[in-house]
Amino acid sequence: MNYLDQFAFQLYPYIAMAVFFIGSWARFDRAMYTWRTGSSQLLSSRGMRLGSNLFHVGILVVLGGHLVGLLTPHSVYTIFITAPQKQLLAMLVGGVFGVICLAGLLILLARRLFNPRVRATGTVGDSVILVLLLLQLLLGLYTIVLSSHHMDGSVMIALAEWAQHIVTFRWGAASYVIGVDWVYKAHIFLGMTLFLVAPFTRLVHVWSIPVSYLWRPYQVVRRRQATLRYGARD
Repeated sequence: MNYLDQFAFQLYPYIAMAVFFIGSWARFDRAMYTWRTGSSQLLSSRGMRLGSNLFHVGILVVLGGHLVGLLTPHSVYTIFITAPQKQLLAMLVGGVFGVICLAGLLILLARRLFNPRVRATGTVGDSVILVLLLLQLLLGLYTIVLSSHHMDGSVMIALAEWAQHIVTFRWGAASYVIGVDWVYKAHIFLGMTLFLVAPFTRLVHVWSIPVSYLWRPYQVVRRRQATLRYGARD
């Protein structure tokens, strides 16, 4: 094992996550009013709703699948499903929602690059983040193609062991990814890099998932004309 692998897959994840948490806290504390997505829907709504919905639905399922798939111990899921079956399920779900996410991301990227009004008010960082997300998504989809060549679940188990060693602060995590294809390594490294840059970009809004909308009471909005008539009777 060389020092580059040791840094990239043992130390770098902790650096990225430390910057992600501390940087997010610092930005919220010092620049609260920049904690937003910088929506450009008012400038041009064309393609915004479709692209945004496809992207967010796809990315939420893909991220959820990564968390469950990588962090669930092998001994837990083998009660219900074998490793090859789990790999096949991950390939199907990841493939379908990865393509959905890709379609939405391409719409948003095309809108960002080729819509004059959106491009004029955006930043270089906005476009760079979309390109990085596109690259990460393409790498992830390509891992599905590679996974079809080894359906025994061995690589999936190795990657899960790496992730579980990282989140439980155990040494030796890098040894589990040394023998995997470069695409998996690039996917992991770029994923950590996205966490690293998130506090300084629009990605910081991942902390602001509107979960409270699920139990927020309905808002009653009256039409202006009806309100005036009601006031006149009083």
